[in-house]
Amino acid sequence: MRRLIFEAEHEQFRDSVRHFMLSEVAPHAERFREDGIVDRALYAKAGAAGLLCTWAEERHGGAGIDDFRFEQIIIEENMRHGDIGFYINLHSDLVAPYIAKLGTAEQQDRFMPAIVSGETILAVAMTEPSTGSDLAGMKTRAVDAGDHWLLNGAKTYISNGILADLVVVAARTDPDRPHGISLFLVERGMAGFERGRKLAKMGLDSQDTAELFFNDVRVPKANLLGVAGQGFAGLAQLLVQERLVAAIGFMATAQTAFDLTLNFVKDRRAFGRPIGAFQNSRFVMAGLRAELDMAQTFIDQCVLLLNRGDLSPEDAAGAKLVSSELEARVMDACLQLHGGAGYMDEYRISRMYRDARISRIFAGTSEIMKEIIGRGLGLDERKLA
Repeated sequence: MRRLIFEAEHEQFRDSVRHFMLSEVAPHAERFREDGIVDRALYAKAGAAGLLCTWAEERHGGAGIDDFRFEQIIIEENMRHGDIGFYINLHSDLVAPYIAKLGTAEQQDRFMPAIVSGETILAVAMTEPSTGSDLAGMKTRAVDAGDHWLLNGAKTYISNGILADLVVVAARTDPDRPHGISLFLVERGMAGFERGRKLAKMGLDSQDTAELFFNDVRVPKANLLGVAGQGFAGLAQLLVQERLVAAIGFMATAQTAFDLTLNFVKDRRAFGRPIGAFQNSRFVMAGLRAELDMAQTFIDQCVLLLNRGDLSPEDAAGAKLVSSELEARVMDACLQLHGGAGYMDEYRISRMYRDARISRIFAGTSEIMKEIIGRGLGLDERKLA
């Protein structure tokens, strides 16, 4: 189905983004997967091409474009023609907005220019070895030590954990409040800030997911992000966009898998005819086509709502739920249609199948998304009791 949300300027921008991904990312993707990390120079190249934080103010080097469709295009083209482990979306759309929305003018002036240029690579550190998504159980602590905060703790499963030069770290600062959390800007080179293992994963082979350790890290007062003790509210404020960013990526990979498979079933033959000519193949692909069109229309509408400032937590959760679950079904069906070839890593569908398994877990599991949507319907046991 033809998508109606993009205008001529968006399509011109898509052409330039696609060219960047095909020329600067795709030729090196296999090496990135083997190395378990992308080249840090890739962020600088993306910055020079104007692909980092298009929304950032011009005084910080951005284009000042208040239209999330441009970021949507970057995410989609990276998933289709770049490399899924190049976390340009994490950098531009998940972490940088913390600084832009919660940071002081001084923090923005100090950090945003290098973020937009790609000189400074970003990460966010929330998850801990024993807590997962339960922020109330966070054990990392920061103590007010007068002219600085003293930070201690450990984080795990941190995307961009090796490459990151600046990490937004969540730590408990009020032990008497379950959500008494603050956010800190921890910089590469701070004494006591150490990287642990680069973690092996089921998929996302080129993404440098790592452990981070903080041992008596002296964080300057000027690096407190937002208001002390109000970090949980800051996190909640940006979750809507985070889940939509995830949904955009899931839809792009699902559509890519569909396109790869459509070409495959047209070319691969069995019993003297293309396997796409069998009724089962036609029916599977037809069903997926209809589901993809419906879900993409929903996601596109959510982007327009985000542009207006009207995207609700429930709709963002719905976008994340629907897209991740559909992506899983598409990957499974498309791998099946590839037959034995689908099990071989030389075929992209095999790698995509593994990459997609995390989609129903990160940015909030499918079960959590259903809880959010259900509570939005008034189906809350505390209210119904």
